[in-house]
Amino acid sequence: MAETTTYRLILVGFGSAGQGLAQILRDRGGWLLRRYGVDVQIVAVCTRNRGTVYNPDGLDPAALLDAVAQDGHLLNLPGQRDWTPEDAIDQADADVLVELSTTDLATGEPATSFIRLALANSLHVITANKGPIALHLTDIRRLAAEAQLYRGYEGTVMSGTPALRMGWSNLAGCELSEMRGIVNGTTNYILTQMEQGMSYADALAEAQRLGYAEADPTGDVEGFDAAAKAVILANVLMNARLDLSDVERMGITTLTRDTIEAARASGDRWKLIARVWREGGAVRASVQPTRLPATHPLASVSGATNAITFTTDMLGDVTLIGPGAGGLATGFAVLSDLLEMHMLWAR
Repeated sequence: MAETTTYRLILVGFGSAGQGLAQILRDRGGWLLRRYGVDVQIVAVCTRNRGTVYNPDGLDPAALLDAVAQDGHLLNLPGQRDWTPEDAIDQADADVLVELSTTDLATGEPATSFIRLALANSLHVITANKGPIALHLTDIRRLAAEAQLYRGYEGTVMSGTPALRMGWSNLAGCELSEMRGIVNGTTNYILTQMEQGMSYADALAEAQRLGYAEADPTGDVEGFDAAAKAVILANVLMNARLDLSDVERMGITTLTRDTIEAARASGDRWKLIARVWREGGAVRASVQPTRLPATHPLASVSGATNAITFTTDMLGDVTLIGPGAGGLATGFAVLSDLLEMHMLWAR
């Protein structure tokens, strides 16, 4: 077995993503140790409503999951602390901040402040939170580089499906001229249901019942979520400097069942497409409902699945399809960043 390296994590947020990571560590922690020589320990979990716990020797992932499943909170576990996330970042004996708090696409807060504080305290940072990366990527990159620390954000675009890593690693050496993707599973699920005869209202209600859509679905159905992901794709993979205001955005609320049925009868499908492309010396981005021919690789992607097509100079079009949401998938995105960090820093 390889020499063991231990990584001690502070989790800010313990919703579906944090629980997904805990599930992976509960079920596969021993395998990760044997395969990669990586011992991943959650030492602190800070939540807004479920309590905060800390153990410098590591918290049991199974106990964390059982507490949330049985009690809905962590308040009955040993190691209770009256800590804010800032307190945990300042006081916990840890190596990595895993930032999984609620996304704010207006300011990126409070997540961005947590990330800045962690970097100032010599903690590596991994996040699946779109807000800080869509709004403050340049600053976060600078701070991490100055501190010689890792910053990972694979989970911000397509959750566990490695859209960013595909672009910056697997397609390294290619020039990307365009990216077109289905990057919001909620809207793709709604459109799929409408193709099968549902009205928009009924499809939305079903998506909310299944947990794909929030009680207030505006961020998804009006295209704000997809626009944030378009900005991240543009800035990370094309070295652009786009803001959310630079994205031409239209959601799916104007599409009717008749519109979708007319396209289906012609062999076409409507999809909410986030598009990033080079135009002259500039990079542009848009999010809008797009009628795709059945032959397009994105046309057959249904349900809550995500997909992205990279247009390259040497390989032509390369399409990646996979889950774009869900606790386990997002937990895997955090793990993939952890393993990349290990490969970079443990040498």
